[in-house]
Amino acid sequence: MRIVPTYPEPARSLRSWHTARRAVLAIALVAFFVGCWYGARIDPQRLWDGLPKLLTWIGRSWPPDTRELPIFIQRCAETVAMATMGTTIATVLALPVCVFASRNLTPCPPLYYPTRWFLNALRGIDSFVFALIFVAAVGLGPFAGVLGVGLHTWGSMAKLYSEALESAKLAPVEAVLATGAGRTRAYLFALLPDVLPTMLSITLFWWEFNVRASTVLGVVGAGGIGQELKNSMDLLNFPRLATIIILILVMVTGIDQLSSWLRRQLL
Repeated sequence: MRIVPTYPEPARSLRSWHTARRAVLAIALVAFFVGCWYGARIDPQRLWDGLPKLLTWIGRSWPPDTRELPIFIQRCAETVAMATMGTTIATVLALPVCVFASRNLTPCPPLYYPTRWFLNALRGIDSFVFALIFVAAVGLGPFAGVLGVGLHTWGSMAKLYSEALESAKLAPVEAVLATGAGRTRAYLFALLPDVLPTMLSITLFWWEFNVRASTVLGVVGAGGIGQELKNSMDLLNFPRLATIIILILVMVTGIDQLSSWLRRQLL
């Protein structure tokens, strides 16, 4: 005789509710991606039709034009300098702010959410937009790019720093405080050594990222190799453009390797 299992009615209703919720979620996700497909005007036929033109441009870009190579190298150095100084400014500004943005360490709890909102605002505005604004304020050149990179990175780095602080173990800090030491001393000697490797890794990551991001800031007049890239595109000078793209790839690869070496040495 076969025994048919029976389930209580509440359990069966709960399973039906979970199944219906998953179905609604799946339909909503499909509808979202369909809407994004049409909103982005995806057209594979246009890509297929444009491939011959793209191949023609690639053919016309060879061999690369190296007559202005010293200028391009100087522009690459400007790009690295712009990213480095922007990241440095962001680090200096993020270190004190991240304490106020940490739920477990903030010395003034009412400032926790305003600080978070401020950092979200900085993160929400891309460095490209900041650079465009500062070009109008301070004029053309890499200084506008430094300010644009610094402000955007400030918000991102402070948020990641604060999350590292929130996930840190506070038992060593409490032990140091129990000895009668001040809060600042406890943070410096008990908390900072624990979170310093993470914070260094975050800083190096944003330095790498900003070098890549700074390559296009010249489009808005913020200097660097991006300015030469835009000029080559405007003039349809493909051999010159090929040289610039090769230099960008070499520069970004070198920065990535240098950052990896620094991680191994420092961490």
